[in-house]
Amino acid sequence: MADPKPGDRVGEYVLLEQIGAGSFGQIWKARHHIWSDQLVAVKIPTDLQYVRTLRREGVVVHGLKHPNIVRAIGLDPYADPPYYVMELIDGPSLRQLVDEHPDGMPIDAAVAVFQGVLLALQEAHNNGLVHRDIKPANILLEGGGNASELSAGQVKVTDFGLGRAGGVTTASIMQSGSMVTGEGKSISGTLAYMAPEQLDGSEVDARSDMYSCGVVLFEMLCGSRPHGHELPSQRRAEVPGWLDQIFSRCYTRRDRRYESARAVLDAMELKAQPIGQARAVSPPPLPRRTSATVCPQCKKPVETGDNFCIHCGRQIVAHPRTCPGCGAYPEPYDRFCIFCGRSLERVE
Repeated sequence: MADPKPGDRVGEYVLLEQIGAGSFGQIWKARHHIWSDQLVAVKIPTDLQYVRTLRREGVVVHGLKHPNIVRAIGLDPYADPPYYVMELIDGPSLRQLVDEHPDGMPIDAAVAVFQGVLLALQEAHNNGLVHRDIKPANILLEGGGNASELSAGQVKVTDFGLGRAGGVTTASIMQSGSMVTGEGKSISGTLAYMAPEQLDGSEVDARSDMYSCGVVLFEMLCGSRPHGHELPSQRRAEVPGWLDQIFSRCYTRRDRRYESARAVLDAMELKAQPIGQARAVSPPPLPRRTSATVCPQCKKPVETGDNFCIHCGRQIVAHPRTCPGCGAYPEPYDRFCIFCGRSLERVE
């Protein structure tokens, strides 16, 4: 496969300049060979093993019609060279913007970008597609050079080449090449943003994308990726508590994560307020039991303040109090979590 160069004809388009490159291909700005004002982006694989992934990306994205997803325009995996034509986005990637804000982006801008990504993923998940490679480099910002003026409508998610659709997965492709686990299970995506089940080579679902979104949210807010159980507000004090809670429900084990992008959007609608208008209040106490009682299931005695029966595990209060940081169950009147040290005051 010959290396493409400016002036080469690819389908209906003439290559103008290379605007991106990775381990497996190049992205070119191009114009229509007749309508010179019609500009597009053309992805050309430089590794023949990537052609199948290129074809899958074109096929799955063609079925996704959403303003937050980079639109597919043309595809010919059998041409020489193979190519995929897509909407040209006039703006930087989120990777560039995060790098320009080492201490974190403006919080309102980070929230807007996060919402745009979730809207794109909601459409993908509704069509049975898991992206599997959400990261700042795959989030484009149309005209988004000014972080203080970003809106969700400027967000464009791209690079669905690693996506899973219809029960079929792509080959194991990573920025550094292919990887396979010891059991021979494929791993794809970028390690720093991978959900644990992807690292294990296990089956993925919409919750896997939510984990990656949590990493991206933390990076936008704090300028670097999370480590351990830290929360965005522990790295940057002005981050409101409700964003800590959103992050915690994304960046956690799969059975505790939000089940879909829609669930995260719904939670944000309930919790979000304009930044700077939040106020710290004490959490409402759970109903106080004045004496020991018995578990309604096993009939054994339980102590005042218990959320669950210590004998059979049955939940014995309507709404157990949980730590928004680590998900543990503190005592009803604890001000700080004894497990992770998080303040149990919440933001409303």
